[in-house]
Formats: sequence, structure tokens, C-alpha cells
Amino acid sequence: MSFWPEFFIIASVHLMAVASPGPDFAIVLRYAVRYGIKVALAASIGIGCAILLHVAYSLIGIGVLIKTTPWLFRLLSLIAAVYLAYIGIQALRATATDNINNIATDHGLNQASLSLKKAFIAGFITNGLNPKATLFFLSLFAVVISASTPFEYKLIYGLYMALATAAWFSFLSVILTRSKVRNFLLAKGYWFDRAMGLLLLALAIHLIISSFT
Repeated sequence: MSFWPEFFIIASVHLMAVASPGPDFAIVLRYAVRYGIKVALAASIGIGCAILLHVAYSLIGIGVLIKTTPWLFRLLSLIAAVYLAYIGIQALRATATDNINNIATDHGLNQASLSLKKAFIAGFITNGLNPKATLFFLSLFAVVISASTPFEYKLIYGLYMALATAAWFSFLSVILTRSKVRNFLLAKGYWFDRAMGLLLLALAIHLIISSFT
């Protein structure tokens, strides 16, 4: 298969996967609402960098080990579930601001309460430990990408998906923090926090159940 047809197939499949709601979207939405654009962008870049992790183990063959070792995949799923549950519980503890006139001040304090480094790490871990992302890349490199495709092409595909993922979530971060959207989200942000908390807990429960079925 030549480069461009294969690339367009991969780009299309990746676009559908990255645009679907999941832990990555949940954490970017929560950080955009609660902490602002810089923190959300840091998490988005972390998510994009985690794609390189999936690409790396797919290229060097560790993905085959994960796929053919059920207990290892189950362990990764449980670790991911615990982490998502932790974030979900933190989100459920969100409280309303005392006065809508203090929203801007409260927002500034929230930004200071989470460093860009921590946001980056949270985004990286959320995507890096996501079993759905693991399965996606295992399937992509095993089925969609031809075995005869040169290593250099596969590397280009991986770099593209990492950049495209970071760009997509960065775009969402910008949209979610635009003036009108931002003011609305800040006023009702704790409800979004709690909703995202429930979603993250539901995802964690789903991972635990699916790990033992």
C-alpha cells in the first residue's frame, strides 16, 4: 500500500477515535472549566505525548506482549480504573462559588492550585493508561497499517497522530475557555465538575467490570 492512501485511512480512523467522548475529553473539559486555558492546554499536550507511548510499544512489539498476556492487560486496566476513580472523586467534591461576582477571583485561585506540570502528567497518564487507546493502537498497527509499510512511514503516522491529538484537545481547550463559554462554565462549572466526576467513575467501574469478564 502506498503512503498517502494508507495515511488518509489512518487519519480518518484516528479522527473518529479522538473525537469520541472518553477520559481524555472528560479531563480536558474539567480542567478548562475549573482551572483555565493554560492548565487545559498542558493536559492536552500531555495527552498528545502519551500517543507516542502507544506508538512506541506498537512499533517495538511490546503491544503483542500486552495483547497476548491477559493478566498484564488486566493489571493495566485496573491501574487505569483506580486513577480515573481518583480523579472522579476529586471532581465530585467540587463546590459552588459563594458569589457570582467573585467568579473571576475564584478562577484565578483555581489556576494557581494546579501546576502546568501536574496537568501535563495527568493528561499523559489518563491517555497512557487508557485500555481503549491501547486496543486502538494495537488494532491500528496490526490491521490497518500493512506489515510491509516501512518503519519510517509508521513513525510518521505515529508523530502525526500525537500532534493531531494534541491539536484537537488544544482546540477544545480554546473553545471551552472563550469569553462567553468561559463565563457560563465558570458560573456553573461545579456542576460540570460533578458531571465529569460521575462520568470518570462510570468509566472506572466499566474498566473494572470488563477486566473480569
